[in-house]
Order: sequence, then structure tokens, then C-alpha cells
Amino acid sequence: MCGIVAAVANRNIVPVLVEGLRKLEYRGYDSAGLALLDPGLTRLRSVGRVAELAAQAEGKAAELGIAHTRWATHGVPSEKNAHPHISGGLAVVHNGIIENYAELKQELLAAGYAFGSDTDTEVIAHLIQETLKSAPDLFAAVQCVTRRLVGAYAIAVLREGEERIVVARHGAPLLLGLGTDGHYAASDASALLQVTRRMVYLEEGDVAELGRAGYRIVGADGTAAARAVHESTLSADAVELGEYRHYMQKEIFEQPQALAATLEMIGGAQTFSANLFGAAAPELLADVKSVLIIACGTSYHAGLVARYWIEQLAGLPCTVEVASEYRYRVSVPNPRQLVVAISQSGETADTLASVKHAKALGMGKTLAICNVPESAIVRECALRFLTRAGPEIGVASTKAFTTQLAALFLLAATLAKQNGRLTAGQEAAHLASLRHLPVALQKVLALEPGIAEWAGLFADKRHALFLGRGPHYPIALEGALKLKEISYIHAEAYPAGELKHGPLALVDADMPVISVAPNDALLEKLKSNLKEVAARGGELYVFADGDSQVEAEAGLHVLRLPEHYGALSPVLHVVPLQLLAYHAALVKGTDVDKPRNLAKSVTVE
Repeated sequence: MCGIVAAVANRNIVPVLVEGLRKLEYRGYDSAGLALLDPGLTRLRSVGRVAELAAQAEGKAAELGIAHTRWATHGVPSEKNAHPHISGGLAVVHNGIIENYAELKQELLAAGYAFGSDTDTEVIAHLIQETLKSAPDLFAAVQCVTRRLVGAYAIAVLREGEERIVVARHGAPLLLGLGTDGHYAASDASALLQVTRRMVYLEEGDVAELGRAGYRIVGADGTAAARAVHESTLSADAVELGEYRHYMQKEIFEQPQALAATLEMIGGAQTFSANLFGAAAPELLADVKSVLIIACGTSYHAGLVARYWIEQLAGLPCTVEVASEYRYRVSVPNPRQLVVAISQSGETADTLASVKHAKALGMGKTLAICNVPESAIVRECALRFLTRAGPEIGVASTKAFTTQLAALFLLAATLAKQNGRLTAGQEAAHLASLRHLPVALQKVLALEPGIAEWAGLFADKRHALFLGRGPHYPIALEGALKLKEISYIHAEAYPAGELKHGPLALVDADMPVISVAPNDALLEKLKSNLKEVAARGGELYVFADGDSQVEAEAGLHVLRLPEHYGALSPVLHVVPLQLLAYHAALVKGTDVDKPRNLAKSVTVE
């Protein structure tokens, strides 16, 4: 959600800024802009794609600049609301939301400042300008202003006559890039791989100054702070499309490799070890009597699947909460409950706030399941498990979801082992199934041609219904979410047993019904539910296991997965639903990787 790139170097940084914004397009945005010093202040802004801004910047040159992609919060998408925002000779870009901007704006209006936008960000620019009257040093002024801001922010500031950029962060991600010819900052490491792999992740409340020859960081307490330098393991190729039409397609087909990387640590293991979750895990998990999972969106669906695994395998009560609800409701704290926070980016604002809320209630047993090593949620939690999905650019999450499921199954099995609920034979079988998972998923991907044909049959429909039972009900939820995210077909998901309690009223020839039918204990119940749909003239599309004995007939389309996969079946069954959404979006001609109104990393409420 929004993206920042900043650079000061002994080179023309305009191409660096533009390319960095391209790499951040996946975060979601509706306008873009940049500000350059050469030596005066030049600002370029556009509504729409980064390509339009790039055309404006053609032929421009500067050695110092800041750039931004904006996802509208305060004020409609328009050029006047696009960043950077200017006050006098300084320019500011900002990610996040300033909650007390209205109060600050009234103060600045009274001081004689005129506002040219509807944004909260312009308040920051004018407030720094006003503060410079009494604190003429830019770095000191930014420090002073950030102490007055309530909410979440990552900001970058430049000023005419200054050969430096000042950045700050609180509640929104920002990192520094250390180059051989200068220094850089960005919301995401992928934006800076073009110039460096050496990264410094800023912490809450940090303010930093970047110059060509060096940088310095001051912590929230106002004293000099040393932050570790990390060598990024990302490759530039990892964020390129290669042979694929869209990032979503690429990421769907990367899932076997992503799962193999995530499960690499159990490659030769004979047992499930608590040490998978950190050195402190054996002691911390030993006293766990229940589990609370907090997450948003797709990660929430992963948590819903995990609830079945944790209760079945480990015998522990498990609750799954939408993070934006949990953080605001009155709940009963339990110090012996394991709090599991799931997030692809590790910067999801509601999930991070929920972890802090749980800790404030005395629930210190916290575990992050995340794809980004130095993210805020990972740093906030006592334990961590890093899914090794690699960069996920498409807004509709795919490989992050399946790797989260793999991590959650490891957690369930580990808790089961610790509670004495796994026999040696069961443990060996689960380990073997996990190791074979990438191969099994590769076979599922071979179903793509048939799935593409199905997508063509109902891509013109306005509504769709997804059905599942047991741990496959959350998979139905995820399938419905994927379809609505990228094809804009309204889709809902229900436990199949709930059909008679309302949703059946919607079923007719214009309402395609998509069902997941694994050969499990609930299959016969599900078959009865499918008959209910067929009797009302509904068109059924069923993803069945090879031995599910669901046969195709008029109004009933069947695609068979190569093998039944037991408890891990949800990991395989979600992939056809991802492909179905992708191909439906292709038929409809929507923007697959950047669906309207959505952002990849939701770093504000």
C-alpha cells in the first residue's frame, strides 16, 4: 500500500527512482510522482500507471530525489493529491495515515499556510516548514515533527540547498540501501536490488539522514542508533516476469519450489522439532494449552484450515480471529495461549497491532509466520517461522498461502508431538507427505488446460457460489476471494451443509457452483449437497480426488486431482481454485496483478 523510493548518489538517480517505483507497483496505487533537486526543486506527478510518470521523466537528470506511488486514503485519486507534496522549498512523500491531521491542519491554517490537496500528507510538509523557523536544521525539524504525528507513517524529505534526504518511520515499513555510489531508501528491498543488496531495516521511531558518502540513524529516544546491515538474498530475476504473462500466473507455478524451500529444514528430519520455530520454542511451547491465530484476508483463511489441524492432531483448542476485529473487542486473556500471527508481508497493520494488544494483555507466547525476515511482525514476536515463498508481486496471494499452510501443518504436528499425540508411524507418514508435497502440487498444475476451459464457461456470470466441508470450507472461502479479487465476479463461499439454510435460494442456471470434493470422511455428505444443487438447475464444477466417485453428467463438470492427500489435501485443492480465478480474469480482460481498489501490503487500518 503506497511505495517510497529515495536516492542520493554520484549518478543520475532518475532511472533508479522510476525503476524502483515499477518494482513497487504490486503494492497497489492510483497515482505516482517524484521530486528532484538539480539544483532547484522539480516535481512531476501523474494519475495512473508509473509508465505515465516515466514518460514525463524522460531526459531528466538529478543526483538527489524522492519518488512515490499513492494508494488513495485522504482525497480522491488526482494529480493534486499525488505525492510529493511541497511546502516552500521542501518536498515530502509519505506512506500511512496521520490520525491527528485535522487538528494539525487547523493549526497550520491559522499560521497562514494554504493547502492545495485533500491529503493528510500535506500537513507533514507544512509542519516541517513551520518547524524550520525555530529549528533550522532539517534533520532536527523532522525529528520534532514526527513526535507530533499520531498514526502510521514512513516519510522521505528533501529540501532545496541540502545535499541529503531525511527519512523516518513509525508503523509503516522503510529500509535503507547502502550503495557504492550513494545511499537509498525504499518501502521494499525489491525496489533497491537494482543498485545494492546491502540493506538496513529501520525500527519503530527511527529517523535517518542519507548522504552520498554516509548515513546516520537516531532512534525513537533521540540517541544515535546502530542497526544491523543485512545482505539481501533476493535476486533481481525473482521479481521479473520471465516467460509468464502475469505475476499471479508465475507465482502459482512457483508454488512447488516455494514449498520445497519452506520445507527444506525437514528434508532429512526423523521427527518434528520445536526448534523449527526458534531456539526458545521448546520451552515456550511446552506450556501451551490453547492456540489463538490472528490474521487478515488470505492469511486468515490459512488460519481457519490450521484450526482443524491443531485441534485434530494436537488436541488443543484453537480460535481464529480477524485481526481488525480482535484488536478492538474485549477478550479474555490467557497467558498459556500461543498467539500465532500470520502475514505475508509482516507489516499488516491490524495484525501487528493485534500482536501488541495480546502482549499488553499478558499473552507473551507469540509466534510469527511470515515471508519477510526483518518485518515488524517478525521482530515483535518471541518465535518465528519464515515461509520461503520469495517475493510475491501479484496482489492476489497464491504461493504465500500454500507456504503458510505448510508452516501451520508443521506447527500442528510439532504441538501434537510435544503433547504425546503422534505415534512413530504417524510422525513418519506426516514427514513423508510433507516432503512429497511439491511433487504432488506439480501434478495438480498440469490440470491448467481443463481449468482454463471451465473459466470460459462462466466468466460472463455475475455471481458464483463455492462449497466445501471440513478443512476444505476455508479453501472454498479462499477460492471465492480469489475470483472476486481479480475477475470482479461476486462470489460467496459456504460450508456445503449450510445450503439448505439460505444459499440454496440463489441457485439457478445463472449461478455456477464450484465445489471441492476430496475423498474424505465428509464425501458422502457433500455428494448429497451437490444433488441439492443439481435438482435446482444449478451448473456444478467439482474438483474431485481420483477416487472420489463423483461422475460427470449434464450440468455436472468434474476435474480430478491426481491423488488424494489426506490431511494435507487443502494445500493441493486450493491451487485449481487459484487457476480458475486467474483464467476467468483473463477471459474478462481485467488487470490480474493490480486489481482495482486493492493493495498488496495493507499497512494502514
